[in-house]
Amino acid sequence: MKLLQSYLERSPTTARVMPFFIFLLLTAGQDFFGSEGRYWMYLFKTLVGAWMIWEMRPLVAEMRWAFSWEAVVVGVIVFVLWVGLDPWVPKNHLFFKPSEGGWNPHEVFGQDSWQAWVCIVGRILGSSLVVPPLEEVFYRSFLYRWFVRVDFWNLPLNHRHVLSWGVTSLVFGLVHYEWLAGILCGLLYQGLVLRKNRLGDAMTAHAITNFLLGLWVVSRGAWGFW
Repeated sequence: MKLLQSYLERSPTTARVMPFFIFLLLTAGQDFFGSEGRYWMYLFKTLVGAWMIWEMRPLVAEMRWAFSWEAVVVGVIVFVLWVGLDPWVPKNHLFFKPSEGGWNPHEVFGQDSWQAWVCIVGRILGSSLVVPPLEEVFYRSFLYRWFVRVDFWNLPLNHRHVLSWGVTSLVFGLVHYEWLAGILCGLLYQGLVLRKNRLGDAMTAHAITNFLLGLWVVSRGAWGFW
């Protein structure tokens, strides 16, 4: 544990970038563990992500949850866009290959088995509580400001830079299978940060979006979103 924190303490950049890329590498490696292993790897990745967030807290001052009506509205709007655009927009096959049936643990562990529900609950909690801090710190705190100036930590979170806003949102969109919804999502989350001059509202909006999407996936059997 002290080893990770010693690396995170090296610079403001390391503290915001390293945890995100560790999480990304674990995500990329999930499918190497077989049809069942990928689900347990997701739970392992979620626990690692939670631990990294705990280690980041003393070093990333802006990584604090904040609640506002704007965050709720943006979170719901992004969820509606994510689901509503899906039938009409081609998917991002440049970086992703289609997965038959999506991420459906019922098919692997048996319908309504305890293993399936552990994986489902773990995914909803992970996407709602672990993914938002890691991604928002990387994209909205680090990348957006770094595109403006290298010593990004000296730039206020509400500094407006149209080009960086667009480029950061484009990058955010292209690392998602639903690329257009991802771009719009990035624009809206960044807009929250600029409006509120803090990261916490975007984290909350992101959590609401992912939580609602998780409920949609489970209730509708729309496993393709996962």
